[in-house]
Amino acid sequence: MSNLYSYVNVDRPAPKCLATSQEIRDRGSAFVGSVYRAGTPEEAKAAISHHRNVVHAGKKAYKISAWRCMVLKNGKSGLGGPDDFEVKTGYDDDGEQWAGSKVSRVMQHEGVLDAVVIVSRWFGGTLLGPARFTHIETCASEVCRTFKRVEEMEECISTLTRLDDMLASLRQELNDLTQNAELATGGSTSARTASDEIDNAKERKSRQPDYTVVQRDLDITKVRRLVGARESAVKSVKSLLSKKRIMLASTEAEGVAQ
Repeated sequence: MSNLYSYVNVDRPAPKCLATSQEIRDRGSAFVGSVYRAGTPEEAKAAISHHRNVVHAGKKAYKISAWRCMVLKNGKSGLGGPDDFEVKTGYDDDGEQWAGSKVSRVMQHEGVLDAVVIVSRWFGGTLLGPARFTHIETCASEVCRTFKRVEEMEECISTLTRLDDMLASLRQELNDLTQNAELATGGSTSARTASDEIDNAKERKSRQPDYTVVQRDLDITKVRRLVGARESAVKSVKSLLSKKRIMLASTEAEGVAQ
């Protein structure tokens, strides 16, 4: 427990492991990869410490790690664009000579940024030779690819949420125009129809989509389809709005002429 209490800081949330690789076993040794977010080298080292002292507390294993973080250059504000930033990299062999640089190269090849990858190796007593590096790279590659899928999923969910809000706003605007058009032409049936449409719009607004399952399952294909469907719906409602505005303007013009 001393390791746990010496590490935990109540002023900040504990680092969260975003993905874990399949375990590889070879002649008694075991290899498992993990990936955490890390916006700075300091955050990367904090994640490594958390992984060693909390997640794997009391378990003797090599913690081979590497990190790549996009950070502001000294004296820069970020307003100058990409030139204000630089990629800070680093790695730690943790006694497994040359292994850290292997993980770093995997991260670079996969294009992973703002993350730290940790490959844990439990030594089984038999020297594996170069095969150990293959296992380390395999574990690192798996979590790097999952990390990129997590990032893409989060971006898609953000896009979906924005499109949902836009669609709700456009539908409300369409219903408002419909109500105005129906009231302009008069008639209880028309007024009732407009009222029903407004009630339907309110019901849709209160029934916000839940993307928890698709995000948990990292179903990128499905979420891309959802984004495409929302974009089509937005385009369709915008077209209806345009037609409704023209129709309403024409009705008002006829009223003035009379």
